[in-house]
Amino acid sequence: MLLNSCTFAFNFNSIKLIMDQRMKNNRLFAEFPETTREEWEAQLKKDLKGADYDKTLFSNSREGIKIHPFYRQDNPKETQLADQAPGQFPYLRGNKTDNNWLIRQDILVDTIKKANEKAKSITSKGVNSIGFLFSDQDQPTVKEIEMLMENIHAEKIEVNFMCGAASHKVVAIYEELVEHYQRDTNKIQGSVDFDPLMAYTFKGKFCQTEEYAFKHAKQLVYAAESMPNFRVLAVHGVNLRNAGANAVQELAFSIAQGVEYIHRLSDLGLTVDKIAPRIKFNLGVGSNYFMEIAKLRAARYLWSKALIAFGLKDKGLAKMNIHSTSISWNKTIYDPHVNILRNSTEGMSAILGGTDSLCLSPFDMHFKIPSDFSERIARNQQHLFKEESFLDKVVDPAAGSYYLESLTHSLVTESWKLFLQVEDLGGYIAALREGFVQEEIENAAQKSRQEMATRKEIILGSNQYPNFTERINKMLNPDFFEDLDLSCSQPEIKTLKQARLSQEIEKIRHRTDLFSQKEARPKVFMLPLGNKSMRKIRAQFACNYFACAGFEVEDNNGFDSVSEGVQAAFNSKADIVVICSSDAEYPIFAEEVLVRIKSHAITVVAGYPKALIEEIKASGISHFIHAKSNIVEDLKKYQQLLGIE
Repeated sequence: MLLNSCTFAFNFNSIKLIMDQRMKNNRLFAEFPETTREEWEAQLKKDLKGADYDKTLFSNSREGIKIHPFYRQDNPKETQLADQAPGQFPYLRGNKTDNNWLIRQDILVDTIKKANEKAKSITSKGVNSIGFLFSDQDQPTVKEIEMLMENIHAEKIEVNFMCGAASHKVVAIYEELVEHYQRDTNKIQGSVDFDPLMAYTFKGKFCQTEEYAFKHAKQLVYAAESMPNFRVLAVHGVNLRNAGANAVQELAFSIAQGVEYIHRLSDLGLTVDKIAPRIKFNLGVGSNYFMEIAKLRAARYLWSKALIAFGLKDKGLAKMNIHSTSISWNKTIYDPHVNILRNSTEGMSAILGGTDSLCLSPFDMHFKIPSDFSERIARNQQHLFKEESFLDKVVDPAAGSYYLESLTHSLVTESWKLFLQVEDLGGYIAALREGFVQEEIENAAQKSRQEMATRKEIILGSNQYPNFTERINKMLNPDFFEDLDLSCSQPEIKTLKQARLSQEIEKIRHRTDLFSQKEARPKVFMLPLGNKSMRKIRAQFACNYFACAGFEVEDNNGFDSVSEGVQAAFNSKADIVVICSSDAEYPIFAEEVLVRIKSHAITVVAGYPKALIEEIKASGISHFIHAKSNIVEDLKKYQQLLGIE
């Protein structure tokens, strides 16, 4: 083994010397002729064999950013943003020179004792950031906060209090306890989530008045003066994501909220240097892996530039503190273990993007109180990122990737444009009152819903590749399938609602599950005929399609004749029969199938042959499923035809 190691070291060193010499002589890459962009494009067009180059290889993200088939260092403007090193202004590449982050878990404070016991338990399991979630009515006392923090070392654990209207009181108590126990105030990290802007966005009114909200914010800044690393103002971009916002909108509106704090508190006598380090940005992280990495890089750049525009004197205070949370917008109730996979990519994006702290939601939290198992999985995913994947060892690994640098540049550009539109309207609150913010986000959400329904946007386990055998045989809370409406009575503005993208199709499936407790589960029978290749492809497509509604599907290899297939369908007691064949053969089979089935089952064609559609419809068939179908509308229609209410 020693010999092998020495040999490897010798060979490695020899190769290194050769490579270094070649680099010095500029010979390494000179041996390979440079390929121009035009040559790459010419080869791609040749390989496409006549297919449209732009339509085939270019795509648009949800944010409207054009995604190219390949990237090169052609445009230096797209890479110069990252010229500074990590830890240097404007902090695009990170606030620090390492990539360590805090592993956070939130705890619902049901009782003080239980919350403290849970906090002690999870901190012994690697959590170094805790979020204590109080109800809106809670007004904790000094004794209760002291009991809550028993054996929780405030100098080593970041403590975040989500306590709504009690924020000022909690900050004062926490500061008093820090002083009482003689803790080093410079080592105290944490926050309260005072966020009147988000409350206004989703409730439609300020808790008291607009003036009071910002006077209270000023008091909070002064209340935490002795704890320089304790943040008292919050921006919750994650809530906008859960209302359907895309990455550009989350960035633009989050920066706009931060700037609103600067505007309002400056008017009350605070300097930007005093306000900026007191703001914590809570951003969501979704499944678009590279977009989310670029988003956090762009966020830090935008915030630092905005602060300089306000006259920030100390550039060290321009560091944007980001807490990342996996979004609920893309999470599912059916096939919920897929949420673990979603958390994996989301967590990696946040970490590689340089987040300061991260909370991954338990996979089952969207339909029940999270179990110990699901919480453990969420924690351990972050431990795997650190202890086995070593993601904390390399800062800004995205640097130098032409694609990610270009994506970061695009996000900076597009987010800044939208931010300026908000500023032109008078700031975030004024834009809300104009309905601008709500309209932008609702349009983005509706676009996503439409793309989910037409399966341009895939939600595994819900609108594509469902678990055929999964059943939920109990009545779930109907609220799980509805938008979360926090509007107060008589709101001053149109409010936003938080939701999950898969709600509508999950509601359809749950309706089938409940129906099947009393009646036979609807059965869909595949009737493959003719061309063996096409019938197989279309049968698989149709199986996935109807399984999304919770229907029982019966696939078949194929039948030699219509009569044989229809008889098998009768024997299976099918409610829906799907003809699976090639476009050219559908007119041949359609009429005979319909004549034999009559009214015993609903007849469906898998496909939509435009040139032959009128001929097929003339035979009496009116039901078609295909790649461009709206699966939500279709499955509702078939449920109605089957008497499922």
